Amino acid sequence: MALVSLLLVLGFAGPAFADDERIGELERKVEALTAEIENIQLGAVADTTARARTAGRFGLAPAASKVYGAGPGVSIGGYGEALYENFDRSREDDVPSGKLDRLDHLRQVVYLGYKFTDRLLFNSEIELEHGGVRDEALVEGRADPLTGEVQGSAELSGEVSLEFAYIDWLLRPGVGVRAGMMLLPLGLVNELHEPPIFLGARRPDVEQVIIPTTWSANGIGIHGRGRGLEYRLFLTEGLNARGFSASQGIREGRQNGSQSLATRGAVAARLDYVGFPGLTAGAAAFTGDSWQDFQPAGAEVTPRLTLFDLHSRLQWRGLTLSGLYAHGALTDVSDLSDALGLTGSDRLGKSFFGGYVEGAYDVAPLLAPAAEWGLAPYARLERYDTQEDVPGGAEDPANRRSVITAGVAFKPHPQVVLKTDRQWRHDEADTATDQWNVALGYLF
Repeated sequence: MALVSLLLVLGFAGPAFADDERIGELERKVEALTAEIENIQLGAVADTTARARTAGRFGLAPAASKVYGAGPGVSIGGYGEALYENFDRSREDDVPSGKLDRLDHLRQVVYLGYKFTDRLLFNSEIELEHGGVRDEALVEGRADPLTGEVQGSAELSGEVSLEFAYIDWLLRPGVGVRAGMMLLPLGLVNELHEPPIFLGARRPDVEQVIIPTTWSANGIGIHGRGRGLEYRLFLTEGLNARGFSASQGIREGRQNGSQSLATRGAVAARLDYVGFPGLTAGAAAFTGDSWQDFQPAGAEVTPRLTLFDLHSRLQWRGLTLSGLYAHGALTDVSDLSDALGLTGSDRLGKSFFGGYVEGAYDVAPLLAPAAEWGLAPYARLERYDTQEDVPGGAEDPANRRSVITAGVAFKPHPQVVLKTDRQWRHDEADTATDQWNVALGYLF
């Protein structure tokens, strides 16, 4: 019924589309002229700031949206990142942290697209994580002394996954229909997660735990841009509440389009103001019933998850300023905790929330006016809580966390970055561990 309604709206909006097409063409010309003027004003530094801040098209980062600007046929892009983490030997409470340093090629991604016509295309993201999958696994459990059989769980050395794969039909300059596996339009990083784009060697904690980046789902919806506004509205698969936890929130409830249980659907929406060059400001939301399984005996569990965020980002010359606040609410949470067998401080909270502010400034023009490279010190402050107001249980103070990140990013080219930073971590149980990070990232 939703799809029929969508098609009816598109069918009866012909005159409006004609106006949008003319307005869209004027907006594209204004944006092109603005970028050209800024390049003239900034000189050589424009190569490392204006180009590097480009957020791509249609809600996606530069490499992810490459197919939209390509000619007919195949389009190939990608990105990758490697991360070194150096953990302090002691926690906040001076107890040994028990953490060993790690060096990980986090991911290598290939964007593969195909343009059938100027208005119809296919786009996909194929990802290899942690150096790829090898014929080995980390097994946790216990072995039967008689048979040698191991009972427990196994984690593969790496992963190959599909982040998105969809068909996009661009009906008009202001309206497109997208169907398949899509990135959900929440937060500042979920859609723009290429390393040269976001600040920090690691993605913000808030956009990993409160907004579970990277978050994909099968679905269908509309998207577009016009008169200074950009929008996306998708009907998708829902989350699976069996993966929810007190410490990680909804993160493990993502189904990510893999044999997803589809007894309950969800809606994701986003609206941004993009009328001023370099500024994005808006809101996004996701809502849906998260119980996908059979109902437990003698009970009916209906945990509706509603998550929204308010976000803004300003990129002007060498300056970047960003801020985000996200809040989630879960209904029927007491019955859900019972159904999952959670007790005490492991029970789920009625809500969870988090936010951060961050900033960076490219000082390369101050050091070398004709520099074709970038050097940007940056800092970020985060606070978040995954377990607020726990019916029938108690909040774990370790789930109320804050992180201060400070570092510097060096860009020998707008598409290549080397980032190093220090993270000071705190939780109200005093069990957090500080760390150093070094990351290498690239896109093409």
